[in-house]
Amino acid sequence: MATFFGEVLSVYSRAVEEDDYDDLEEENEEDLQIRQEIEKKREVHLRWCPEVLKAVESSKQLQCSDLIIAVGPNAAGFVSAFILSSEGWMQVGWVSLWNERSRTSTHPDTAPLPGEPGCVFYQQKSCPSVIICQCTCYIAEDQLFQWAEKVLGSMQSRGLTVTVLSDSPLAEYKTTHYVNGNSVPFLRALKTNSFTHNLPCPLLEQPNIITGLPAAVLNQCQVQHIPAVLFQCFSDVIHPDSITMETYKSALSCFSTRVKLETSPNTEILQKLTRVNDAHSNLYT
Repeated sequence: MATFFGEVLSVYSRAVEEDDYDDLEEENEEDLQIRQEIEKKREVHLRWCPEVLKAVESSKQLQCSDLIIAVGPNAAGFVSAFILSSEGWMQVGWVSLWNERSRTSTHPDTAPLPGEPGCVFYQQKSCPSVIICQCTCYIAEDQLFQWAEKVLGSMQSRGLTVTVLSDSPLAEYKTTHYVNGNSVPFLRALKTNSFTHNLPCPLLEQPNIITGLPAAVLNQCQVQHIPAVLFQCFSDVIHPDSITMETYKSALSCFSTRVKLETSPNTEILQKLTRVNDAHSNLYT
């Protein structure tokens, strides 16, 4: 039904019998139950190891000075080859979730298996306030806010600095100038208002935008007034690449003094990460 002002009102016709109302209410209850089951299945779960969980429960939030989040194969590969390759790190937590593209084979209370896509947290032994998160799984749009809210909500925001390393294909970079192939890959940064450090690369130009988990984390940090910066690496390769990984070195070497980078990357890890580029079988082999 429409009013004189053009507003459409959802009212039922008087010709509808009462039995039809009952059927409609049953359908609404069934839809609500299905929706609740889907939401429960797609819930994001954050798990900490017993030692960290005890510290979180005692002080309500985890004491963290630097949180580094690596999103994508090259960013995660850089962290593995240049940072986590030393023995100064230990796995302390993980995020488990389910969606159409991320279907882990493990229980939410069990950490992802080696080589399985997931979000894993590592803590520096010499400085426990430094935490790194490697995210190699797909996170759906309806799970992004949950992820950012639960992870950042578990850490004390006072004194916290967040650094996000993210991959992006060169085809998504918008510019009016010609991009020289010799300058690829390259970094662009995006920061919150409270981030005051000098940046080793230019800011991301308009009309470029960021999406996915990096955007959700940066938005949550902006709301909570947490100093945060995103380093987006634009590359013309779609697989893990050693040259693209090394591009992230300048992002951490400039201001994150608590995180020590290896002067030479672990070749065994690099070979394992870049092995997916090899064509094992095709029409001609």
